[in-house]
Amino acid sequence: MGRTLENKKEIVADLKETLSKSTLALVIDYQGLTVSEITDLRRRLRPSGTVCKVTKNTLMGIAIKDDEKWQPLSELLNGSSAFLLVKEDFSSAIKAYQEFQKVSKKTELRGGVLEGRLLKEPDVKVLGDLPSKEQLIAQIAGAINALATKIAVGINEVPGSLARALQAVSDQEQSGGSTETVAVEDSSTETTTEGDSSTETAAE
Repeated sequence: MGRTLENKKEIVADLKETLSKSTLALVIDYQGLTVSEITDLRRRLRPSGTVCKVTKNTLMGIAIKDDEKWQPLSELLNGSSAFLLVKEDFSSAIKAYQEFQKVSKKTELRGGVLEGRLLKEPDVKVLGDLPSKEQLIAQIAGAINALATKIAVGINEVPGSLARALQAVSDQEQSGGSTETVAVEDSSTETTTEGDSSTETAAE
């Protein structure tokens, strides 16, 4: 029995809602897949937050009709289509599909759409080669930890550097003070000498 108009409207509304939360859409030809294999694909995609929609091209066409962001999908709507709607973790989703494809050997990736741009299979492969969300977080955390360590080392070195600087100033002041003392003593000696000279003149 065919779908009712109301049922089709519900499907289109669901597609629109899922697309609104997605940043990447992949289209695969799923012809030949069994129900259990499609279930396996969905299971593999789930950790990346990706939704697999198996629906008619006409219904997807209606869903993207007034959405410029997803309009390029219309070029991929032919044959038996399954849509992998990815929220944000492109790399994990693509890798999960690629692993499934190796096992099933039945599906074919037609392409995808990202930010209004049509992607061919090589473009999708490039996205799949990018670090996953978890890997990016680990790399950022590692960089932050490394920076924190450098800052901590720098802070620990400050007291020692400050102490050395204060000691240098103290040594300089002590050295300068001794010179001034010698200068004063020399001045006193000169005064005394002049006094002696005056005495000698008086005596004469």
